[in-house]
Amino acid sequence: MNIKPRLHGRVAIVFGAGSVGEGWGNGKAAATAYARNGAKVIAVDRDLAAAEVTCEIIRTEGGDALAVAADVTMLTQVQQAVQQGVGHFGGIDILHNNVGITSQGGPVETTEEVWDRVMAVNVKSMYLTCKCVLPLMEAQGRGAIINIGALGGVRWTGYAYCAYAASKGAVNSLTQSVALQYAARGIRANCILPGVMDTPHIHQHIAGFYKSTEEMVAARNRLSPTGQMGDGWDVANAAVFLASDEARYINGVELMVDGGMHARCN
Repeated sequence: MNIKPRLHGRVAIVFGAGSVGEGWGNGKAAATAYARNGAKVIAVDRDLAAAEVTCEIIRTEGGDALAVAADVTMLTQVQQAVQQGVGHFGGIDILHNNVGITSQGGPVETTEEVWDRVMAVNVKSMYLTCKCVLPLMEAQGRGAIINIGALGGVRWTGYAYCAYAASKGAVNSLTQSVALQYAARGIRANCILPGVMDTPHIHQHIAGFYKSTEEMVAARNRLSPTGQMGDGWDVANAAVFLASDEARYINGVELMVDGGMHARCN
């Protein structure tokens, strides 16, 4: 029996499909996982070279991918990325929002400029991508949106980064609002909340909380009930499920991918 891949015939646009360093970030892994499950992928990243790396992996494995450069905080660039992807593949069935930045400090330490930048990158970007992609999904009567939030958006995880936490809390609310508004139109929106993950991102943006990389890795492993951080593939596999028809009745959820960290009281 010839069983088609679970995302056969779908087109996925992944914002933040590159990686900030060697290895597998959440977006790079998600783009590759979508392709491995039969989807054609529009890999969008501010760094076109990083998006091309992801696309080359997909093509080497026999998939089809298009690399596009865009700053997700700029409406015109998001519009152009969507138009370029649709022009190449004919439509969009899956919207994956992975772009996000962190910032250290509470309200006193965080500057107004940093606060505004985090909100623009982490929240405004998802509003803009939804603004551009939802009309396409509505016209075709189907679509799946996967937003990458964070466990830090719903509880304290040991880091003082108030702007990041607030922005990820906003992502949850945005996701639920879209999910309910568009549910009767065949469109689902869900949010993945990763816990402590071992990705290239932490080595650039979280290492400053620690004296050394070794100390950071050991401390973050201890934060997880499993004794080990997750990785980009844990997020990617959850995203593929939420994008697939297997999750056709799952809408507006906040899926914790955190080894059980959200259930801890300490």
